[in-house]
Amino acid sequence: MKINTALLVALSISSVSLFAQNKTAPAKDQLIFEGEKHFKNIRQLTFGGDNAEAYFSADGKAISFQRTAAEAGVPCDQIFYGVLPKSKKDKFEYKLVSTGKGRTTCAYVMPDGKHVQYASTHLGSPDCPPVPDRKVLKKYVWPIYDSYDMFVADLNGNVVKQLTNEPGYDGEGVVSPKGDKIIFTSMRNGDLDLYLMDIDGGNVKQITTELGCDGGAWFSPDGSKIVWRASRPKTEEDVTAYKELLQQGLVMPTQMEVFVANADGSDAKQITNLGQANWAPNFTPDGKHIIFASNHEYKQGFPFNIYMVDIEGKNLKKISRDGGFDAFPMFSPDGKKLIFSSNRNNGGTNDTNIFICDWVD
Repeated sequence: MKINTALLVALSISSVSLFAQNKTAPAKDQLIFEGEKHFKNIRQLTFGGDNAEAYFSADGKAISFQRTAAEAGVPCDQIFYGVLPKSKKDKFEYKLVSTGKGRTTCAYVMPDGKHVQYASTHLGSPDCPPVPDRKVLKKYVWPIYDSYDMFVADLNGNVVKQLTNEPGYDGEGVVSPKGDKIIFTSMRNGDLDLYLMDIDGGNVKQITTELGCDGGAWFSPDGSKIVWRASRPKTEEDVTAYKELLQQGLVMPTQMEVFVANADGSDAKQITNLGQANWAPNFTPDGKHIIFASNHEYKQGFPFNIYMVDIEGKNLKKISRDGGFDAFPMFSPDGKKLIFSSNRNNGGTNDTNIFICDWVD
C-alpha cells in the first residue's frame, strides 16, 4: 500500500487466520451485512487469491489492483488492470500489466488512461523476495524491501519509464487529481517519509520529517490536501525498537493513526487517536471527510472494518460490518461508487477479494 499499502494485505491473512482459530466467522457467506446502509448493489469482482488496493482511473471506468494467486501462477503480488463491467451481465476481465517478476505494489492508473505506475522489486531479482519469519522474530512485522523502485508501464505490460532510482525503498505512489504530481513514500533519508515529485519523476521534495513510518498518502479531490497514515514512536523504548527494526528492513504495523495536511506537507494534523492500526485512508468526494480502515474496536486485533470521520477528526462513523477484513476503500471520481477489499463471501478461506457497490448517503 510498506510499510507499503500492498503489504498491508498480509494483515488480512493474519487477521483471518486468527479469526478462523477463534471460530467466530459468520455462519454463511454473504455480500452485505446488517448495518451496511451505505452499500447498495454490491458486486464481487475477483474470486480467489489475495486481491487488494483496487483504485479507480481518473474517468472511473477502469481500475488497477494487485493480486497474489499461487494456484494461478502468481506467487506474489503483481499488478493487474481491468475495465469495469457496464452491466450486471458483463464479466470483469483483467490482465497483467507488471513484468511478472519480483514483487509489485501500489499501482495507479496515469491521467492519460493508457499507462499505470507501480512499485516493483524486479530489478533486484526476478524472484519473489523472502518474507520475514515472524515465528523466529516473535513479532508481527512487515518487510521494507530496498529493491522497490517506481515504474510506468503501458497497458500491455511494457515498462516505458523508471521514476525512481535511489537506494532504499520507493513506493506507494498516487497521482494528484491535477495530473502534475505524484506523492510517494521513500526511505532514501533513512526513515520512511512522504515525498512529492513531478509526474515524470523530477523535482523530488521531502514533505514529512517526523520519526515514524509515513505512507499510504492520497490527495483530496481538488488536489489541495493530503491524507496518510503514520506511526509516531514517542517513548525511548518505542523509538529504539522502531530504529532497530528499520535497520533490518522491518516495521511493526500495530500502531498507526491518520493525518491530514496541505498538499505540500504544511499544517499537518493528526485526526485520529483511536489506538491500534488505523490506515488506508482516503478522501470522500466532498473533500470534507476521510474514509479509512481500523481495528480499534477490537483488542484482539481483528476484525478490520471501514470507518468515516470528518477532516477535523470528529463524528466517527462505522461503515462496514464484516467480521473479518474490510479495507482499501476508494470512491469513484463521481462519488457514486465505492470500491474496497474484503474477506467476505470467500467460502471460509483466507481469500481477499475486490468488491464494488453503489454508495448511498
